[in-house]
Amino acid sequence: MTTRTQDGGAGDVDYGAIGSGCSSYRRPDERVARLIAEALGDARRVLNVGAGAGSYESAARTVTAVEPSESMRAQRPTRLARAIDAVAEDLPFADGEFDAAMTLFSVHQWSDARAGLREMRRVTDGPVVVLTCDPAQVRDFWLYRYAPEVLDIEARRYPPVEELAAALGGTSTVHTVPVPLDCTDGFNEAYYGRPEMLLDPAARQACSAWSFADDHTREHFDRTLRHDLASGTWDEEFGHLRTQPTYEGSLVIVRATP
Repeated sequence: MTTRTQDGGAGDVDYGAIGSGCSSYRRPDERVARLIAEALGDARRVLNVGAGAGSYESAARTVTAVEPSESMRAQRPTRLARAIDAVAEDLPFADGEFDAAMTLFSVHQWSDARAGLREMRRVTDGPVVVLTCDPAQVRDFWLYRYAPEVLDIEARRYPPVEELAAALGGTSTVHTVPVPLDCTDGFNEAYYGRPEMLLDPAARQACSAWSFADDHTREHFDRTLRHDLASGTWDEEFGHLRTQPTYEGSLVIVRATP
């Protein structure tokens, strides 16, 4: 069964509340886009499930977008096709209608990830590409020192990559995505070498896990990180990240072919 949020969306996040900051802080990164395009290959008809405001749709040729959140559909640029109001678990398409399909930073918000992925496989003849985070790697990030509750939430929300591959069937590969130091897509690990950015409440709001954190968690994070930045403690341990060109953390692309 699929549940819908207050704005008509589906999943565990109310994008009517947090969606306003996404367009400013969650801008597609061209280097990540290239990896998505490589995974899609030469597919012409591509389905994008949980499409949001259309990030990374430039990686495909012709895109049919599905997005259940009214507020996110409203944020789609006019140059993009209108998104269809539907959920992953019940896609309104015929078997094999698409050459490829993708879902990007979305599968962890579905009410039934397995059912949604099986639907994507049903309507897709070629590769299904999932950009997601490996929950086994989520806590291996410096943020866990300051806001363990947030990354615990992340680790619980993301399905294990083995489950994703099993739901899609066929042959699967999992590749770690190197996150650039100046990544424009502001999920938590995008700020691996720019910790000051996460002191901006708007930057945190654009990453959905923070919407589950309580005031105590946010205040503790802000206080302790500010202290360690001012004292030099953060830089003593993590300062090398400020000049590290890329970071290989939990972000992965799961690609499954029939």
